[in-house]
Amino acid sequence: MSIPRTSRLATILAELLCAATASVGLAGCWEAPPARADCHTICDNPAAPVGLLSGSASGSALGSAALAPRALARILVPPNQFPSFNNVISNESSWNVFAINPSSGAYGLGQALPAQKMAAAGADWMFNPATQIRWAYAYMCERYGSPDGAWAFWQVHHWY
Repeated sequence: MSIPRTSRLATILAELLCAATASVGLAGCWEAPPARADCHTICDNPAAPVGLLSGSASGSALGSAALAPRALARILVPPNQFPSFNNVISNESSWNVFAINPSSGAYGLGQALPAQKMAAAGADWMFNPATQIRWAYAYMCERYGSPDGAWAFWQVHHWY
């Protein structure tokens, strides 16, 4: 009896996710967030949550660059918050790690202003998408309660 096509596809996808996870320095395969992994739990302790990178030493810039920023965010941002996170980042920077707002000077995926604010997430903030994603996620949690809150604000004001 052969393995059903959907099972083979699921296995291949799981293997790809594990390989991608390993390439950015996570200890093992990505796991689902803990049962109570709401935004405050994740933002209150950014070094501990399952599925998030912790600190700039956890992944090399080259490892992070190997994944497209949006694919990397799918690993770093909790699945229930990814759609809103994606909407904000898509509108702010079009997922360009090096995006610069010509009028304000805001920089990176999350358009930090001043750009140096991202240094709190890692010394490699200028070029590492993982560092920028971690910073943007923490910023959305701190200022708006979650990426959902940031996206709701963005829809009204066209900035966040």
